[in-house]
Amino acid sequence: MSGRRGRAYRLGPARRLLNALVRALLPLGLGPRDTVLLTVPGRRTGVARSTPVTLVEHDGRRWLVAPYGEVGWVRNVRAAGRARLRRGGRDETVRLDELPAEARAPILKTYATRVPVTRPFFDAPAHAPVEAFGAEAGRHPVFAVTPAEGGAPAGGR
Repeated sequence: MSGRRGRAYRLGPARRLLNALVRALLPLGLGPRDTVLLTVPGRRTGVARSTPVTLVEHDGRRWLVAPYGEVGWVRNVRAAGRARLRRGGRDETVRLDELPAEARAPILKTYATRVPVTRPFFDAPAHAPVEAFGAEAGRHPVFAVTPAEGGAPAGGR
């Protein structure tokens, strides 16, 4: 492994445009296969914030990976503990529990393999052994996705 620490994430104009397009497509059930619209209340304002995210399945469970590190939605999820996931006619309120860094490597490897657009943000190539992903697990938060019990959807409506 090179120790290059992955590329830094910057939300530039092209990415903003792409996110806006995907945000418009997801309610129609269109867009990348495992991508959903994550809506979570802002940790300071309480105002619902939405961003497209890609879920992965690993060992029969769903996982939400932060390939770009500790971005705003990660901090909001940590504060709220719940969120709303939408795609097409499916609208689900979920609980999001952060996995400790030492347990993230297998899920990060699965994610890097299945979501190629995010590979530049990982040091380990998708074909690397799982241990290579353990070395950078502290930089990529991972959340277990489970159905929330009762209550209104997080982030409004």
